[in-house]
Amino acid sequence: MAKDPPDRHLLLWDVDHTLIETGGIGTALYQTAFEIVTGRPVEHRVEITGRTELAIVAEALRLHDIEPSDVLIERYCGELARLYVENIDRLRERGRALPGAADALHTLAGTAHVVQTVLTGNLRAVALVKLRAFRLDQYIDFEVGAFGEDAPERAHLVAVARQRAAASYGARLTRMNTVIIGDTANDMIAAHEGGARGVGVASGSSSEEELRGAGAEITLSDLLDTTRLVEIVLRHR
Repeated sequence: MAKDPPDRHLLLWDVDHTLIETGGIGTALYQTAFEIVTGRPVEHRVEITGRTELAIVAEALRLHDIEPSDVLIERYCGELARLYVENIDRLRERGRALPGAADALHTLAGTAHVVQTVLTGNLRAVALVKLRAFRLDQYIDFEVGAFGEDAPERAHLVAVARQRAAASYGARLTRMNTVIIGDTANDMIAAHEGGARGVGVASGSSSEEELRGAGAEITLSDLLDTTRLVEIVLRHR
């Protein structure tokens, strides 16, 4: 008789303004990568909050009357990843891990049956550098995460991460045991549309009220209460 898949809880963390802040380094490196690839400075602002890198660069190119192509976007992604690697010390100096992030990751990493990874609009290489800069990468299984190069729409990343985690851990993952923790309305929309539970953290520009309005089932002011975080992740609804 076949055994049932082991019980797991898939925790998908957003990165920027949920776990870390770059102190402006992220914007500077994006602008530099864009100029290297296009030969033009960034002249038109693109909304980046809660979006994937593929969506951001495609819109930025169009706003500058440049037709996005796979080759151009691939070059941009390569330059951005390279710049982050080269500027990790600047990131450490200017940025920071948000209050409670390290303890939350450490505690959940030691919690039985929790698979902890990221669902982020960042490129995989960039997310790795951002978390490594503040020694948060050690708690994350990057092999089962979903990243900005995996799909243009953030909601589609939920299925990507769930498929990777299910294959890696031999687990049955559903909405009941998949949780997204993020700071933006787009994180909560992705949870709702992708089939996950959404936990909003008011550590970015969105208030708890705004996160609830976007579909967050639970909201937090910060990540300092690790006991409550564990209870939320392990809760079945």
